Amino acid sequence: MAAEARRKKPTAVFMAFGTKGDVYPVAAIAAAFASDQKQYEVAFVTHSEHENLKGHLGAKGVEYVPISSPPVLSSLQQKDLGGSFILQKKEITRRHRQECLSTVERIYGEDPIMDGDLIIINFFALEGWSLAELFHVQCVVAAPYVVPYSAPSSFERQFRNELPHLYKYLREAPTGKIGWDDVIHWMWPLFTEDWGTWRSLDLHLSFWPFTDPVTGLPTWHVRPSSPLLLYGFSQEIVECPGYWPSAVRVCGFWSLPVEWQFSCARCAEISSLVSLRKLNVEDELCSIHAKLQKFLDSPAERPIFISLSSVEKYFHSFYFLQLPKGIPSVLGNVLNITNHKFILFSAGYGPLDAAIKMFAQTLSSDSEQMQSSEIQSCLFDGRLFCFSGVVPYSWLFPRCAAAIHHGGSGSTAAALRASNSSGLQPFVLVMFLNDSRQFKILVTPKSRKRQCTSLFNYNSAIHNVVAVNKGGVKTKGSPPAKTREIIILNICSSVGDVAHAYSNLMEFLLFWNISGIICN
Repeated sequence: MAAEARRKKPTAVFMAFGTKGDVYPVAAIAAAFASDQKQYEVAFVTHSEHENLKGHLGAKGVEYVPISSPPVLSSLQQKDLGGSFILQKKEITRRHRQECLSTVERIYGEDPIMDGDLIIINFFALEGWSLAELFHVQCVVAAPYVVPYSAPSSFERQFRNELPHLYKYLREAPTGKIGWDDVIHWMWPLFTEDWGTWRSLDLHLSFWPFTDPVTGLPTWHVRPSSPLLLYGFSQEIVECPGYWPSAVRVCGFWSLPVEWQFSCARCAEISSLVSLRKLNVEDELCSIHAKLQKFLDSPAERPIFISLSSVEKYFHSFYFLQLPKGIPSVLGNVLNITNHKFILFSAGYGPLDAAIKMFAQTLSSDSEQMQSSEIQSCLFDGRLFCFSGVVPYSWLFPRCAAAIHHGGSGSTAAALRASNSSGLQPFVLVMFLNDSRQFKILVTPKSRKRQCTSLFNYNSAIHNVVAVNKGGVKTKGSPPAKTREIIILNICSSVGDVAHAYSNLMEFLLFWNISGIICN
């Protein structure tokens, strides 16, 4: 898609930033789009840290375009960056936006915009909205979870006072056109000084969206349609109030292709052959991961799964993750006073992996795989299995008694779809809508307050983890929760996922009279 070569096909640019849970589901939609719409060029723009996607996307004909910014910048990284954290964050944001602009300029080049050109963004890629405006292409939003930020309580009052004409323009918007519902639901950050300055100085657009760059007045003669917003969750888990924008489409949980969910290529290959019934084997993992398979298939009590996924890797400045070595210690104390087994996924978080290795050496535990870069280690007499790789939750959760995690959409969907009574107990940096809704319908026990998971009070943290495990497993096994979970399982199983999101996207594009571009 070099700028020098005149484009012969329309281009769909998928732009998704954030952690793995924010990015990978959107990448799955991009892959589905490219597989079906051969008349399109498709590019996927994301952080370079998500380079694992390159091979998967390339196999579907999607160009992987890396951006050098990190998925998350925490205050603890300031030590590595040097200087003021605020200044460093501003500089990283500036470079990030410049890379995004250069990337889209390269993709679309100097050629005229073609019918069917499209930019699809997630909520952490708001640059894409203004870039779509700059290049005069349609913009769609695709998010695996409900909008993760809300406007300040004073936002509407200040907006009405400072921009009365624009407020009137949005409030009086006809049905189907961009209006105040869109702004207050997800677009409001675009009306802040930070985004306005970038739009004005770097993109030479109006400071405020939907205004004339010269007069600053609303573009009364131009009323864009409300953008399609695809959500990747179930309405049974996240309620959708009537005041949401009319262009919102809730598409069910977006499950990734199974082969994307293995860190081991051989395990992914075996799983694919088994699912296609081309291979009939008792063990579904490769020989290197036989220890993991053995631990999970043990006739003893099923283990409790623990992983905070991206929380471990990116948000270690919060709560007990300030002391990664405390996690094995906490679990060791839990094991001393309960009969549970645990399986801990470290998400490849270096400090936690180092703590696991230290415990393995201290306890002289069974750790024959420790010489490799991947951790597979049994601690505390074989009752805690630590793993730094990745396997599909849909394969793992039916082999576990319960799951303790931060309540992300992917793990939530896998827990609900598990064939047994696997559940979840949101933990630290929980997705609170998932948490409260699931407690309300009795699928999970109520999570602990965030302050209860701090190692500032080490002994308190230990007792709270014990309470979560005891309460969680007991509540999960109770008849009301089991009955309710069967109902929810049936509902979630009947809802489409990536395919449902893709069909909504196609319906939107066909509505915009580009049926000559889109293949049904």
